[in-house]
Amino acid sequence: MKLALKFIAFAFLTIAPLSTYAQSNVAHINVQQLISEMPEVIAAQNELAKLEKDYTTQIDNAFKEFQTKAQSYSADAANQTDVTNQARQKELESMQTNLQEFRDSAAQELQKKQMDLMTPLLEKARNAITKVGQEQGFDYVIDASPNGGIILADGKDLIEDVKRELGF
Repeated sequence: MKLALKFIAFAFLTIAPLSTYAQSNVAHINVQQLISEMPEVIAAQNELAKLEKDYTTQIDNAFKEFQTKAQSYSADAANQTDVTNQARQKELESMQTNLQEFRDSAAQELQKKQMDLMTPLLEKARNAITKVGQEQGFDYVIDASPNGGIILADGKDLIEDVKRELGF
């Protein structure tokens, strides 16, 4: 009985550290939550919201001007010549085209500004996650956000072993 207990204790003390050594250290982080709470991101979102509001105000004002002019021309159309009405129609079409082009341009500018502001902040967060993960000895850090992935992968890469197994 004593011999069996010694054998079990020996086996446990020998195998337990090996199984711990074979396992990778894994951590997780909700990147979406982290990013949404970063002060720089909040400031960037506020700046983007202000820019979007400015564009929306400009578009609304231009649209109101277009509507006012269209109503005025429509009400006065019977008192004008065909040449004048055709010129007014072309003016309205031009205003409408300009308004649509401004909307498209504003949307593109807003998207570009968002990329310019957010890309460095996302990179900053990723670098900080990688640094903390490495400092704390994790082999893998997994993004716990919905549809998240692996952020840090310092563990053993099996690709060469699997290729060898597959014969290439």
